[in-house]
Amino acid sequence: MEKKRSAKISIVGAGSVGATAAYALVMGGLASELVIVDVNKEKTLGEVLDLSHGAGFVKPVNIKAGEYKDTKDSDIVIITAGAAQKPGETRIDLVNKNIKILKSIVPEVVKYSPNSILLVVSNPVDILSYVAYELSGFPKERVIGSGTVLDTSRLKYEISKRLKVDARDVQTYIMGEHGDTEFPAWSLTNIQGIEIDEYAKEVGCRYNEAVRTEIHENVKNAAYEVINRKGATFYAIGLAIKRIVEAILGDEKCILPVSTLVEDYYDIDDIYLGVPAIVGRNGVERVLKVSLNDDEIERLQSSANALETVLDASFPKEGVAI
Repeated sequence: MEKKRSAKISIVGAGSVGATAAYALVMGGLASELVIVDVNKEKTLGEVLDLSHGAGFVKPVNIKAGEYKDTKDSDIVIITAGAAQKPGETRIDLVNKNIKILKSIVPEVVKYSPNSILLVVSNPVDILSYVAYELSGFPKERVIGSGTVLDTSRLKYEISKRLKVDARDVQTYIMGEHGDTEFPAWSLTNIQGIEIDEYAKEVGCRYNEAVRTEIHENVKNAAYEVINRKGATFYAIGLAIKRIVEAILGDEKCILPVSTLVEDYYDIDDIYLGVPAIVGRNGVERVLKVSLNDDEIERLQSSANALETVLDASFPKEGVAI
């Protein structure tokens, strides 16, 4: 497909994440048409009016509060709908409620936009991405989860604070589940090609196992910290959604740790996980099997096993019923 910088994008879910994603997409000038669908019609209309009143400050975009039929022929459909994570809840705690919601959404998306790319953001995102893949019948490259794109940005932020460097110069990944079993790929982490321990020594910053553990814990618990203080996370995930959409529409062929179907990946098969992948106009164009050390391989396998256990209990693979 040719590069397409502006497109029809639909968002299913007008809650905090969906609305913030819509704002980020409008600010980025990525959509020529933006449709927002939610069961709460009044709130959806309110969000659309609020966004539309900024018409004098952004590129032209037709923003509409609609039904599923209005999403017809979308290039990308973003799913943010679902029960929100509450204080004390893990993402996995949401699984049964949100699988039920997803079962009502995906058939409608497929009906009206059979050639779209599905971007799943609702939690638990890895489980729901797999469910969306199964329910949609779409090829795996066209069903993408937001994965650990946000977690990786959180990791870059934590490293940048300690090493006093621009977060954009930090090259690293959080891999695995977008959740409690995620882990930083320290063996791949560098500052613009300079090994992180070497860079830390050069600039006189402390960097050791204790620092790595603290950083990992901060990243893993970041969402809980925000939810406990303000009830929900939405600004950073809105920006992460914008980044993924930008990569797709611009056919960037950039590397992002999205949640995608993993097959024959360090003995992991048939599960959605956050791993580095090349993202372009066709969605996930290639999954990259990056070189991990033994500890990281074990962590990735443990993450996959944890998700597999939840998936088997909540959505048995042998029988898919809508």
